[in-house]
Amino acid sequence: MKKILQQTEKVLRKQAQEVPVSEIKKEKIKKILSEMSAALKSQDDGVAIAAPQIGYSLQIFVVSGKIFAPDFARARAEKILAGEEVAEKAKKVKIKDLIFINPQISKLSRDKEWLPEGCLSVRWLYGKALRSKKATVVAYDENGKKFTRGASGLLAQIFQHETDHLKGILFIDHAKDIKEELPVK
Repeated sequence: MKKILQQTEKVLRKQAQEVPVSEIKKEKIKKILSEMSAALKSQDDGVAIAAPQIGYSLQIFVVSGKIFAPDFARARAEKILAGEEVAEKAKKVKIKDLIFINPQISKLSRDKEWLPEGCLSVRWLYGKALRSKKATVVAYDENGKKFTRGASGLLAQIFQHETDHLKGILFIDHAKDIKEELPVK
């Protein structure tokens, strides 16, 4: 399995390259998507991952299907890491990961709020990032089909966080109240 790179890696600070639409259904991209999903699933607290986080400077991010599991919102609201139990339920319900290739944010709400945020590539720092409450993304799926997806709440936050990754921006570049929070053993 591919290792999730940490903030000192140069690839995390580069503008990611677009994936030619004609390449999307090819084996190389399928392999990268599989590696991204595996890396994301290896992290109980991970909700999404961008290709640069595993060393590919490509405009791709994957959102974990577990964020759509019924217990996820409750667990998150209660500040419980939505770990193995919620992930297992998501697997049983067969909620598949969402794939965004060459994503572009087409719309952000003016209404913003400071939200708690962390990153699999900035372990174990957490802070608050100013994010729009709603976001719309235009992207391609794993079959090369163009789509538009609007979101609010956590998914809107993920859209903004992951598209920042594709521009070489980490949340710590603009977050406030950053502190280290080590996992409870």
